[in-house]
Amino acid sequence: MGNSFGCSASGERLVSAARDGDFVEAKMLLDCNPCLAKYSTFGGLNSPLHFAAAKGHNEIVALLLENGADVNSRNYCGQTALMQACRYGHWEVVQTLLLFRCNVTRADYLSGRTALHFAAVNGHVRCMRLVVADFVPSAPYESLNAQKLSDRTDSSNSKTKNEQSSLSKLVNKAADGGITALHMAALNGYFDCVQLLLDLHANVSAVTFHYGTSMDLIGAGSTPLHYAACGGNLKCCQILLARGASRLSLNCNGWLPLDVARMWGRHWLEPLLEPNSDLPIPIFPPSNYLSLPLMSVLNIARECGLQFSASASDDADICAVCLERACSVAAEGCAHELCVRCALYLCSTSNIPSESSIPPGSIPCPLCRHGIVSFVKLPRSSAKEIKLPLSLSLCTPCMLHPREQDVSETVGSPDMRKKRVDSVSSDIFCPVTCSPFPSVAIPLCTCNEGPCPNFDAGESDHQEESPQRSQSISDEQEKMEGMRLEKTTCSSMFWGRRSCSREHQCNAEINA
Repeated sequence: MGNSFGCSASGERLVSAARDGDFVEAKMLLDCNPCLAKYSTFGGLNSPLHFAAAKGHNEIVALLLENGADVNSRNYCGQTALMQACRYGHWEVVQTLLLFRCNVTRADYLSGRTALHFAAVNGHVRCMRLVVADFVPSAPYESLNAQKLSDRTDSSNSKTKNEQSSLSKLVNKAADGGITALHMAALNGYFDCVQLLLDLHANVSAVTFHYGTSMDLIGAGSTPLHYAACGGNLKCCQILLARGASRLSLNCNGWLPLDVARMWGRHWLEPLLEPNSDLPIPIFPPSNYLSLPLMSVLNIARECGLQFSASASDDADICAVCLERACSVAAEGCAHELCVRCALYLCSTSNIPSESSIPPGSIPCPLCRHGIVSFVKLPRSSAKEIKLPLSLSLCTPCMLHPREQDVSETVGSPDMRKKRVDSVSSDIFCPVTCSPFPSVAIPLCTCNEGPCPNFDAGESDHQEESPQRSQSISDEQEKMEGMRLEKTTCSSMFWGRRSCSREHQCNAEINA
C-alpha cells in the first residue's frame, strides 16, 4: 500500500530521516524522487516537513522546501510546520519557513490556534518576534508608539484603525473561547512574551467569549489580567496594569482579578490587585525582543537569497562578521555593510537590555554599536538563490498584499462570537496541570459517576438543532462556520476531549 505517490516505503524512510536529522539519507531519497517531499503519513497526515520542523532539523527543512514541499501543508489537525516549530521553540526553522513565505495567519482545525498561540503558550519569544516580522515595519519605534497613542486619544476612529491594522488582527486573533496569545502568555507567567505582545499593540482588555471558555475555574469573559492572576506572576500583572488593564473588570462569574488570585492561592498578588490599591506600578520600557529591522532584512533575504560566496575575481567586500560571504546589505545610518545571513541572524537573536543607549527596537551594529532600524540592499546583490516550490504560487497568499478574508479571520467578529460554539483543546493549558501549578490538579473530565457520554449522542443533538439554527443564521454565516461547529458534552471544564485525542494522535507520530 502507499499514498497518492505510490512510494510508501521510500516515504517512510524520508519521514524517519526527517525525524532523526539524517541529512545524507534525506538528500539521497529526494535526489532519486523529489516527489517524496510531498509525502504524508496515513494516520496523522504529517509530512516530512512536519517531522523536521518539530525536531528542529533546519537543514532538512530547507532541503524539503527546495524539493517542492508545501510550506503550508496541514496535518490531520490542520497544523502546519510553522506551528510545530513554534510549539517546540525552533526559531531557526521558523526563520527558514518565513523565507519560503509561509502563511503565519493560518489557524488549526481543532481550536483555532495560530503559530503565535503555539509560541506564546510555551514562552518562545524569539519565535513570536519572527512570526510577526512581516507586520512590524522597519521604522523608529517612537513613530509607531506615537501613532498608537494618537489612536487611543481619537475615540471615534480608534476602532476602525485597529480593525484595519494587519498587525493588530494577527496579535489579537482569538482561538476558540476567545483566548488570545496574551491570555496564554499571562496565564503561564512568560513576562517577555507579555511585554512583546503589548508592544505589538495587543489588546490588554480583550475578554474571552461569554458563552464559555476552556477554564471555568477562571471564568468566561475574563481579561488577560484574570489569567495573569491565576498564573501568579507578579511582573505580568504589573505590566498589564501599567498598560491599561483594569482591576475592576468583572468576568461572567462576577469575579474580579483579585477573586481569581484568591481562589488559586496567589496571596502575594492581593495587595497589587486590590481595587483601591495604592501600590506604585513600575514603568516598563519597550521589550528587549522588539526587532524593528527584521522586516527589511527578511525581504532582502527572500529576494536575493542567503548565499553570496565571493570568489577571487569578485571585487565585493567580504563580510567583516563571518569572513566568508560577500556583503549584500548595508545598515541605514552608519552604512556598515554585512552579508544578509549575518544581518538576519543578528536581527533574530539579539536581546538588547533596556538600559542601552540605542533607540528602542533597534539592533546595535556589530562594528560600531550604532542603532540599526533598517537594512538596505546593495546594488550588486541581485542574485536570487532561494528556490521557491511551484506550489507556493498556487496556494500561498502573499502576506503583504490585500487578499480575501480568511475563514479563520472571522473569529473576532461580534456576530460570530454570539453564534459560534467552538471547542478549545485541553492541550492549550497543559502547563496548568504541570510545573506552573504543582499544587493544583485539574481533572480532565468531571464525569465521575460513570464513563464519559458517547460523542455520537452529542452529534445527534447537533443534527437535531441544525434546522432551528438555520432559521436564525444565514446560509453565508453557516458556510463560514463550516466544520468548526462541533458540540461535545463530556466536561464543563474542558470541552475539547475529542479534539485533544486527535491532536495526541498527530503528535504521537512526531514524538515516536
